[in-house]
Amino acid sequence: MNPPPDHPADPDLPRLASVNLNLLVPLLALLEERSVTRAAARVGMTQPAMSHALGRMRRLLGDELVVRQGSGLVLTPRGLELIAPLREVLRQTARVVDFPGFDPARDPRTVTVAMTSSTAFVVGPALTRLIAQRAPHATVRLRTFVEPRPADFTDDGVDVVLLSEAFAAPYPRERIYENRWVVIAHPDTDPDASALELLTTLPHVTYDARQRVVPYAALDAAAVPYRIGTLVSDFLLVPHLVARAGGVAVHTLRVASALAAHTPLRIEEFPLPVPPLGIDAVWNPRLADPEFIGWLREILVAATSFDARR
Repeated sequence: MNPPPDHPADPDLPRLASVNLNLLVPLLALLEERSVTRAAARVGMTQPAMSHALGRMRRLLGDELVVRQGSGLVLTPRGLELIAPLREVLRQTARVVDFPGFDPARDPRTVTVAMTSSTAFVVGPALTRLIAQRAPHATVRLRTFVEPRPADFTDDGVDVVLLSEAFAAPYPRERIYENRWVVIAHPDTDPDASALELLTTLPHVTYDARQRVVPYAALDAAAVPYRIGTLVSDFLLVPHLVARAGGVAVHTLRVASALAAHTPLRIEEFPLPVPPLGIDAVWNPRLADPEFIGWLREILVAATSFDARR
């Protein structure tokens, strides 16, 4: 008989016997969700039970972990630094006990997708409908931003960010769909006026971006004269303002088409050759669940399919 291997003693391991390791799962949920209510729903606990668990976590770790600020919760420095190691520990534990893979028919997780409001306007309805159909116990959370910050790619339990190629990302990205540029105008404009004439004669409503979008670079390169009449910080508001107040704008076909279903809007092809605007998926680098990633990628592709004739 072989003698048992001789392992060096680890003084920290015996201390774990006195720690309730079941607290680690709700702790990670609370730190990622920054909400007792959402964290409780995510792990299948009642809100009072989650509040009780938070008290035990605070006593165990000697830190408040989350503190009230205004109407929400913010993480303490200690709470913030715990997120990454907690994720890794729990993933390693899941691999040790060999949990079954992701099953959309049973999984109750919260699926979090971050994007701009204009992308959410186009993609959101199909995305939420498809997830509801294919993962009936999941909760969908859509987070929107005007321009992404570094924290948008990893914080708040985000799974994936849908991002225009005009914005930089600190992590690898993959193309999900493309959106071509069009000219939009009030429906009462001269029907005989070409798109180029609309661009040169009407005041422009434009997105107040740090850099010029590709169509305006093309207009400048071709020395096409135009005048900016209105600047707005939310891209989604541009076609609404044009439809209600007049003027002309350069926008994307998918947003213009979706809005035209609710508000009369004239849509013309952009008169100069320009590449389409690419929309990419940037996955949370801490998301280590390949079955879930593959499933959600299929959902994103299906939700962003588009027939230009619509």
